[in-house]
Amino acid sequence: MSYKILIAEDDMGLNEGIRLALRQSNVTFVPAYTLAETRELMDAEQPDMILLDINFPDGSGFDLLREIRRKSNVPVLVITANDMELDEVKGLTLGADDYITKPFGLMALRARVENIRRRTVKQTAFVYDMGKYRFDFGTLDFRVGGREISLSTSEQKLLKLFVAHPGQTLTRDKLVDLIWPDAVEYVDENALTVTVSRLRKKLETGEPDSPICTVYGVGYVWNPGNIRGGAGYADEF
Repeated sequence: MSYKILIAEDDMGLNEGIRLALRQSNVTFVPAYTLAETRELMDAEQPDMILLDINFPDGSGFDLLREIRRKSNVPVLVITANDMELDEVKGLTLGADDYITKPFGLMALRARVENIRRRTVKQTAFVYDMGKYRFDFGTLDFRVGGREISLSTSEQKLLKLFVAHPGQTLTRDKLVDLIWPDAVEYVDENALTVTVSRLRKKLETGEPDSPICTVYGVGYVWNPGNIRGGAGYADEF
């Protein structure tokens, strides 16, 4: 199966070096050197993955990442020259699937790209259909009241954990471990709080309550009926 990677990196030498490091017979690469060019190529080429630098002469990659996550689930690996935990957390919070800091080893880059590719290509054919919610994790078709919604990879993973364990309390620590397994030591609980908040907003149906209920001091539970005090709240994941 063919696979297309958009490399958004303004350093032409590094852009080409990444392509050479990742080349495989079934993978094609599309280079972009500015944010403007990246935006154009995203629409024209419909890549399966984006390697996104943060610092461009015409703007910030973080701004583009926000735009991407408003309309697309495409996996994004952030490339940053800023070896700062704040930048790493910011990228993950905005919906990046992973990040790597310059200078990086090519073996480390290949491992991260393959890990993202493996996670996103091998989607489990699981469909949740209840009330106003229909989520097809095989085709990545997510609908609320018939309205299609777009979810980032982190939001998809979080939602799948919720609907696969209805009525069961999922602890915050466990959710962080499962959603960001390769970056858990750098991800604080704020990233989870932001992801839950974003997912809640996308799942709004006009009803006053959310199907994602907070179990204070512990974690969250999926309860589309929002039955307070149910026995399911006692079981921890």
